[in-house]
Amino acid sequence: MKPLNILLAVIGGAIAGAAVGLLFAPEKGDETRNRIMEALKKKGINLPGKKLDNLVDDITREIKSVEAEAK
Repeated sequence: MKPLNILLAVIGGAIAGAAVGLLFAPEKGDETRNRIMEALKKKGINLPGKKLDNLVDDITREIKSVEAEAK
């Protein structure tokens, strides 16, 4: 398996897990962002400064769109 595929699988899993978590236990936006960031770090995704923030922002937007579609 290519490293890129593994990274995409981890990111996809993080997005799915975060979406399920938000659906069952909504929190404030800052708390949600911090939980996503911690989950990514636990999975070994250590990006420098703004790149991690940008990834968290992308995941947060994706979760919001999935949440909106579910309603």
